[in-house]
Amino acid sequence: MGLPEPPPPHALALPADTFAGQTVAVTGGGTGLGRAIALAFARLGAAVAVLSRSEAHRSAGVAALRQLGGQALGVACDIRDAAQVAAAFDAVEAALSRPAVLVNNAAGNFPSPAEDLSPNGWRAVVDIVLNGTFLCSREFARRHIAAQSGAGASIINIGASYAWTGGPGFAHSAAAKAGVKNLTETLAVEWAPYGIRVNGLAPGLFPHQDESADIRAVPGRGPHSAEEQSTPAQRCGRPHELGWAATWLASPYAAYVSGHTLVVDGANWQRRTLRQPAFTPIRQQLGKPPFTLD
Repeated sequence: MGLPEPPPPHALALPADTFAGQTVAVTGGGTGLGRAIALAFARLGAAVAVLSRSEAHRSAGVAALRQLGGQALGVACDIRDAAQVAAAFDAVEAALSRPAVLVNNAAGNFPSPAEDLSPNGWRAVVDIVLNGTFLCSREFARRHIAAQSGAGASIINIGASYAWTGGPGFAHSAAAKAGVKNLTETLAVEWAPYGIRVNGLAPGLFPHQDESADIRAVPGRGPHSAEEQSTPAQRCGRPHELGWAATWLASPYAAYVSGHTLVVDGANWQRRTLRQPAFTPIRQQLGKPPFTLD
């Protein structure tokens, strides 16, 4: 049986004008879960800026947002570069307004046993996930602190439950997401006096059409698969459910919530069994041959 299906994607979880007159910036907002989050904000009246290195991804996100009748802007930005981040925020302010909400969704990830992970692979993921989240958050906060508007602002950092548990096969991403969780808690304290809330959102299993080939190739991935039956909920998450969670965390209805990471995974990461199944090393799980130094 499991947990029930949610209402349809077009359903509103908050009043329709909750973000009317506000700008929301979503990094990596053109595809996958980032686009689902961007669409949820647009349905609640927000103008949405999609920040991405990829022109194709920006265009896809803007097209989806405009199909809803929303105001949308695509901005080129490599979040690993502080100068590009500042220029992107300049562009968003000029075309829309200073963002009231920042969603740090952009990420990089691929499965790999740690012994196979190259220094460049490690740096690439950590630079996007952790450094990029900090650079965007810093730019967002500096502008709000300087403005002294008193209007309040919100940052949502997209995390992962393996920030608590570790993530075999994803040492680079798990370490970076642990850093993001800690950063969320630190910045929440530092920036609360300025009216800026900082929270995290950790999605569980949310298969979607924009997943990378490396992620899709992991055995058992995808909807209506053994993956769904392995979760307590007996189903995977639907992308719009994550959008609803993000809009609530950023909304006035969560005005006293800061420094918290909300896990949306149908209780999957808390599961325990009376008898553990036989352990399969990560190399075998990923179908990798025995490791050699060659």
